[in-house]
Amino acid sequence: MKLLLQSAEDAAKVVENLIVPDSVQKAQLAETVNKLINTDYNQLFNDLISQAMWIALKIALAFAIYMVGKWLTKWLIRIMDRSFDRRNVDASLRSFLRSFVKAVMTILVVLAAIQTLGINTTSFVAIFASAGLAIGMALSGTLQNFAGGVILLLLRPYRVGDFITAQGQSGTVKSIGLFSTQLSTGDNRTIYVPNSAISTSIVDNYSQAEARRVEWNIAISYGDDFDVARREILAMLEADSRVLKEPAEPMVALKELGNSAVVVVARCWTANSDYWSLTFDINEKIYKELPLKGINFPYPQLDVHIKQN
Repeated sequence: MKLLLQSAEDAAKVVENLIVPDSVQKAQLAETVNKLINTDYNQLFNDLISQAMWIALKIALAFAIYMVGKWLTKWLIRIMDRSFDRRNVDASLRSFLRSFVKAVMTILVVLAAIQTLGINTTSFVAIFASAGLAIGMALSGTLQNFAGGVILLLLRPYRVGDFITAQGQSGTVKSIGLFSTQLSTGDNRTIYVPNSAISTSIVDNYSQAEARRVEWNIAISYGDDFDVARREILAMLEADSRVLKEPAEPMVALKELGNSAVVVVARCWTANSDYWSLTFDINEKIYKELPLKGINFPYPQLDVHIKQN
């Protein structure tokens, strides 16, 4: 009961405080009217005009900074293009660097224009940094592929059109993107290899050198004349115009005495573009012409001895 009475008294006090007497209300109204009457409107108007002019000047200055920065960006990109032309920079690397420089310069110019307007850019930088950290954590794999693409474009272990083997895949490089490398296989399949994986793995580039060495391993029967086999194989290689004399002359040697055959090795150099055609043609000639000279190709043999008790 006492609690109820105490609550009622408190409520009454609150109501009394909310009800303002008429005399107080009249005094407040009179003070407001007096302020309006005594206001110097000429000074207020001049202040508004000066503030408007200052704001307009800052906007014009910010716009001028943006336009000058835009012109400087174009000028810098033109200088980069001239330097790229003199140094014969790869087209993929050129496109990436131009886009990167343009994005960085645009961000700097916009921040400078915002700073001129009197807006504190520290908060914007903090927001961008926080957003970049969050996005980076969410897209860590994608950023690794991006970094791998930058490394590939800078180091250029392979170029568009090269035939490579990497990450267990072989094919001709069709494009080098910022996130993946596109390969086209011999049977016209398209394979996308992540740049983060291919930039840290072993890459076997078959197209970087102008010439390649071709090797054949021919098994002949024991008892066949090795000198005849060597002479015939050398004649085949020397008669083919695709075989190069440099960096070394064609050679034929006895490589191995196997379990059921004598292994003869033949080597020569040829242009990259002729590698497979020369390989297949010499294979066919060896198979067709050596037997005509008394050189035989043995089948694998296994001797089985049966013991009877």
